Amino acid sequence: MMPRLYVPSLAPGARTAALPPDEADHVRRVLRARVGSPVRVFDGRGAEREARVDSLEGRTVTVVLGDAVAPARECRVSVTLGVAVLKGEKTDAVVRDAVMMGVAALQPMLTDRSDLPPAAVARGTRLDRWRRIAVASAKQCGRAVVPEVFAPSSLPECLARHRRDAGVVLVEPSSEGLARARRPVPRAPASALVLVGPEGGWTRGEVDAAVASGCAAVTLGPRTLRADAVPVVALGVLWHYWGELIV
Repeated sequence: MMPRLYVPSLAPGARTAALPPDEADHVRRVLRARVGSPVRVFDGRGAEREARVDSLEGRTVTVVLGDAVAPARECRVSVTLGVAVLKGEKTDAVVRDAVMMGVAALQPMLTDRSDLPPAAVARGTRLDRWRRIAVASAKQCGRAVVPEVFAPSSLPECLARHRRDAGVVLVEPSSEGLARARRPVPRAPASALVLVGPEGGWTRGEVDAAVASGCAAVTLGPRTLRADAVPVVALGVLWHYWGELIV
């Protein structure tokens, strides 16, 4: 597979581009590229071009840009994944897999039953790490778009911030929210907000708030899934439901 490099400063009509420091280090130390080595560069906003290494001077790497490349198609439904911050490094895997699955944006949330206090998340380096993971996942899966990873928020802030044509809140099989929310999920929305809770599940008040904001409460079957597995399973089901499956 052709090495893909993230160059957010890539200009539409440019003939050359200097790689960001982290990508330059990757070219020198990991790829061990030489002058003339072929690569591809993308800007994270949908543009991708063929390129070749032009110079390796000190810590600076410059590439000569070639023809435009058609990247992997973006999903027709623009999905913002609102996901509760999980303990340990589980959120890292959620970000990686959600980008691979094609989400347009990720909104980490601190919910009523989150294990981490807000101060711990604010003081840490989690957001920067999640954004780096999003870039790495886009590089690996062939996307030329790097989804935005927003700063962690509360569920009410998430519901107020993200406009959508459809909303889905994933609840446990025994949740009372299933009986109270009879709203069907639209077949072909232009945008959607998909909400996944923490290991301990949503509180009743959180489910009520999501449903009141227009979200349909749905479950993925009779089994209780791990919180870090729910996003991938849910997105796979929704992509099929929304016609993203290619056969």
